[in-house]
Formats: sequence, structure tokens, C-alpha cells
Amino acid sequence: MAYTVLIADDHELFRDGLKMVLQHLAPGTRCLTAGDHREALELANATPDLDLVLLDIRMPGMPWEEALRQLRADLPEVPVVILSALVDRGLITTAMRAGARGFIPKTSSSTVMVHAMNLVLSGGHYIPTLVLDDATEEPETPEPVNPAAALTPRQMDVLRLVARGLSNRDIAHALELSEGTVKLHVTAILKALGVPNRTSAVIAASRMGLTEGDGN
Repeated sequence: MAYTVLIADDHELFRDGLKMVLQHLAPGTRCLTAGDHREALELANATPDLDLVLLDIRMPGMPWEEALRQLRADLPEVPVVILSALVDRGLITTAMRAGARGFIPKTSSSTVMVHAMNLVLSGGHYIPTLVLDDATEEPETPEPVNPAAALTPRQMDVLRLVARGLSNRDIAHALELSEGTVKLHVTAILKALGVPNRTSAVIAASRMGLTEGDGN
């Protein structure tokens, strides 16, 4: 399935590199580009088949938080992923609370970027694993009692792959399961950890050491 993706970044070289990465997301993916926040808003609103917005933070036009909020208000069904050379837990928390569905550091490998975008396009949220390792002060993540005891070994496998940013389809391929089975495992994981979504599940698991030892 080909996608239509808006790349909003004021560096032409980075935009060109990201276009190449997006061809690994899905052959035939259509890439639109904008060089500032206002242009991104105009182009997004003029593209009815838009599937994803990749939004750089440091661009002219307006504050990035305002651009993000406007995109979410104008196009609530289109996920927005923040791109940034600066990786800071406070910044990521601000972006996610403002409605971003993901936060991808510009230093990420093309493989990580594709996994992150696949996850978001499949309805999930993505935040960098390196930030999860320092997420002990996350105020909105409930802390369940003895969650490891509530998860089966297979659910632990699924959770570790979710923490790496893999989509349900990629997890199914890695574990040789059907995608429907993976969805059932993810639902069970959310229930066991007492959290509402994948992002909160990964943060909760990281806080409790459930993903320690994962090589990524």
C-alpha cells in the first residue's frame, strides 16, 4: 500500500534523504515537502489523501507547538510525527501531549525510522527507546502491581518488540504469528499493565525493568 506523506523540514538535504527512506516504507509512496510551518499547514489542508505528516521542530513560520496543535485541529485523522535533532524527555512529553503520535530523532537509522512510521500508521505511538530508559518520572503512567506475573512468555516477547517500535505486522513476522494474534496479545498486555495505549505500556514496562536486556 502506497502512502502520501508530507515532509515538513527546512533542510533540503534532509528532505531528500527522507524521501529515499520513505520508499522503504512502501513502494510508490508519494512525498510532499514544505520548508516552514505555515507552508506545511497550507499543503496539509490542500491534500485530501494525506496519510502522515513528518514535522520538524526548528522551522520558520510559527512556534512548532502552535503548528502541531493546528494540524491536529484541522486534520484530526492524520497522524503527526515530530522530527528533531534535539532529543529531550521534556520536549518529547510536550509533543506527545500536544497530539503528536510519534517522535523520531534525526539521528535514527533508516530502519528505526521505517519501523516508527509503520507503527504510527498502524494506529500506535512511537517514542525513542533511549528516552524510555529515563522515564521514571512519567506522571501519567500507572504502576501495576507485579505486572510480570500477569504476562505470559509470548506476551513478554511481544512487549519487547513493541518497545523496539515494531508494528503489529512486523511483530507477527518476527514471531511467526498471525497479525490478529499479535493484536490480541497487545490488548492483553495493555490490560495487564493497566494502561490505555502502546506508548504507556512501553513506558510502564521500562520503569519496572521488564524490557531490560533487550539489545535495542
